[in-house]
Amino acid sequence: MPILSIFRFIAVLISLLILAVAASFLWQWWQGDWIRDADGDLVRVRPEWALWLGLLLLAASFGGKFILLPLLARADKEERSRPERQKGTVVTSPTGNRLHVEQSGPAGAPTLVLTHGWAMDGTIWNLLRRRLEQRFRVVVWDLAGMGASKAATGESIDLSHFAMDLAAVIDAASADRVFLVGHSIGGMTIQTLARDQPALFAGRVNGAILVNTTYTDPLKTMIASRLLQTLRRPVLEPVMRLTILLQPLAWLGMWQSYLSGWAHVGNRLGFGKYVTRSQLEHTTLLSTRNPPGDIQRGNLAMLRWDATGAMAKAAVPVLVIAGEVDIVTKPEAGATIASSTPGAALTMVEGVNHMGSSSAGRIMSR
Repeated sequence: MPILSIFRFIAVLISLLILAVAASFLWQWWQGDWIRDADGDLVRVRPEWALWLGLLLLAASFGGKFILLPLLARADKEERSRPERQKGTVVTSPTGNRLHVEQSGPAGAPTLVLTHGWAMDGTIWNLLRRRLEQRFRVVVWDLAGMGASKAATGESIDLSHFAMDLAAVIDAASADRVFLVGHSIGGMTIQTLARDQPALFAGRVNGAILVNTTYTDPLKTMIASRLLQTLRRPVLEPVMRLTILLQPLAWLGMWQSYLSGWAHVGNRLGFGKYVTRSQLEHTTLLSTRNPPGDIQRGNLAMLRWDATGAMAKAAVPVLVIAGEVDIVTKPEAGATIASSTPGAALTMVEGVNHMGSSSAGRIMSR
């Protein structure tokens, strides 16, 4: 989502600034000052404080996450969230995108197709999948350009292509009918599919669960929406396009921010009070190792997207789960989706921000 990318961009700038200050102190130490000693000879005097302060800031720039992470999130008491993979297959979509798809759980059980949020990949569902696969057939996949899925072109990273990709995943699933679950852009993808292919829902879909998502351009349904919409064309879009153009440099900055721990600070703003250290680390790792150019292509595509009232066309049961303190897709967005969809149910989760799929998972697994 665009605002999370803004948080991450600011985190990169802060991290690079700390690195620059560290280099400045080390250079100041190396240069030192030339003074004359008692014999009249010029000698270089290097200030030790500059050396130690520079080394301290340098260590923070490349290992600060080990200090910041414990301060930002609570310790894990149960299962840890890890970016572990299961054996998967490659599904080639009509869009040309090559999609990594994993299936687990008992054959013949009701099938759930899980679509992750932006800048993530299918491993973000791992904690939920472990619970669900005991009773359900669970299908997870990576959106094009994320994780192990490959986008055919930059233009195929948009919501209309993602919806066609989701249809291909449904066709490849080992079930006649499925339930669709989507978090953030995953929920937007489901709505796009309902908008573009409503007949598919009648034939293959039993129901949909939309988690922390919106129905239109996300800039319109997040905090500071008026300011962000004002900044869209003069600031946000040029920065996104520059990131695409300078992807190698942007990636280096993101990895340095990850090591310093400031990327974790940026991602922490997307969580509520329930986040654990492994969940924050997992989310930050995924948002760092996914190509920043592809992330920004997806952000640009979201700014041109709208699926208002789309779920009404699907004519299937719909559950909308919204985080009570979601700043990225405010709970009002979920309420609008539910109110415009006949028979839809809305559940507000207390204390949950945008990255609330784990809390939503507890509701789904009941």
